[in-house]
Amino acid sequence: MDRLTFILFLIFISVSFSSLAQIKDPDVILNNLKEAALKINDYVVDVNIKVDVDFLKVPDAAARIYFKQPDRIHFESESFALLPKDGLNFSPASLLKGNYTAFYEKEDEVDGHKTSVIKVIPLGETDNVILSTLWVDQSKNVLRRIESTTKVNGTFLIELNYPDIKSEIILPSEMIFTFNVDKLNLPRTITGEIEPDKKQKPGSSLTTGKVMITYSNYKVNRGIPDSVFEKK
Repeated sequence: MDRLTFILFLIFISVSFSSLAQIKDPDVILNNLKEAALKINDYVVDVNIKVDVDFLKVPDAAARIYFKQPDRIHFESESFALLPKDGLNFSPASLLKGNYTAFYEKEDEVDGHKTSVIKVIPLGETDNVILSTLWVDQSKNVLRRIESTTKVNGTFLIELNYPDIKSEIILPSEMIFTFNVDKLNLPRTITGEIEPDKKQKPGSSLTTGKVMITYSNYKVNRGIPDSVFEKK
C-alpha cells in the first residue's frame, strides 16, 4: 500500500467512525427529527377511528383533525369518538418542546424498518410525562413508535405507519394508540353514549384499550386561521 492510498484509507476510516458516532448521538437524532417536523406548519386531515376496548362497544367514527404548530389541535366529528387526547398530537416538535435529557439506547427494527431507540426524560416538574422511549427512523426522520409513562394516565404506546413515498414531508397513514382504561373514572357523558359489553370481566377496574386511526386527504401548509382552535 503506497503512502497516498494509506492516507486516503485513514481519512475514510476517520469519516466512517465520525459518521457512526454522529448517528448514535441522541441530540443530533432528535434535532434532525424536530427540523423535519417543523417543515409542517399546519395540516387538515380526515380520519376514520376504530376503538377496541374489551368492556365497551364503541361505534366506528369519522372525524376531521386540524393541526397547527407548535401544538394546536382541533377535532371535529358529528358522531361520538372515544379518543385519548395524548394520541392526537404525534408531532416531535410538540413532544420535544420542553427541557429534557436524552440518551441513545440501541438499534431496533419496527415492522422491517431500522430505528434508533432514544430515551427521553423531561426535566420540568410540572410535566405529566415521566419517561418517553422513541423509535426514530433516521432514513426518513420520522417516529415509528412512541412509548410514554405518565404520572396520571399510566403508560401508553403509539405505533405509526407511513405511506411508501419519497418526500420532504411525510405524515402517517395509520396510527395505533394503546392505553390503559380505568372504567371507574369514565365520565357519565361517555358511558351514556356507548353500549357496555356483556362479556365484561367482573371485579376488574383496569383494562387495555386500542384506538386505530386511519388518515386520508391531507391538506398540508395551506394556512389555518387561529379562530379554528378557539374554544366555542
